[in-house]
Amino acid sequence: MSLPKKPIVVVPARMASERLPGKPLADINGEPMIVHVWRRAMEADIGPVVVACGEKEIADAITAAGGLAVLTRPDHPSGSDRVFEAVKNMDPDGHYDAVVNVQGDLPTLDPEIIRKVFAPLGKEAVDIATLAVEITEEEERTNPNVVKAVCAIEPGANVGHGLYFTRATAPYGDGPLYHHIGLYAFRREALTRFVNLRPGILEQREKLEQLRALENGMRIDVALVDTVPLGVDTPADLERARTLLKK
Repeated sequence: MSLPKKPIVVVPARMASERLPGKPLADINGEPMIVHVWRRAMEADIGPVVVACGEKEIADAITAAGGLAVLTRPDHPSGSDRVFEAVKNMDPDGHYDAVVNVQGDLPTLDPEIIRKVFAPLGKEAVDIATLAVEITEEEERTNPNVVKAVCAIEPGANVGHGLYFTRATAPYGDGPLYHHIGLYAFRREALTRFVNLRPGILEQREKLEQLRALENGMRIDVALVDTVPLGVDTPADLERARTLLKK
């Protein structure tokens, strides 16, 4: 049982955003947000980092900071599709055997979290790895915007088999509920298979892309972390990120 030997970290980014248009280039203490995310991914130190850009201005910002950027189609339906195009174009021979997908709106992300989402791929049966944190706020248990990871995690363990993901309050009964965090690590062949699958029935019902993998028999394991990373979706989130990174 060993981890993939040649992982690559890919950060998908596009300018379109309903609540915060142009957010990859939003200024955070003198640098675009996407540059902060790129730095956090570099600090994880698990492999090379590339930003998969929907627009040239994002690529220019990363290149100016000394990073590697790849232009992709601007109209991809998901970050996974953008990541796949970037990896396919820059590595057509399959040199990299695993792909870690880091969202482009997490400027305060702890690099250790990136390492933790990669770790479950050390188990050969795992196709995809992702993250969750135990829910402690009562409101989150019933909030449909908080996606729950239904996973079998033994007491004292920090990784378990993901059985389902839902916006409902689940599972029923005594015990912890887990807030899903949308970072993913794919085996290279699993990413290729995933993006070529048709959208799933449950995926379309719950509006959760990861259900496509489960509907098609792929295995997802879930690693536990301590906190939910700050995702920047609104001007208020952006101000909070500026404050945190100034510290």
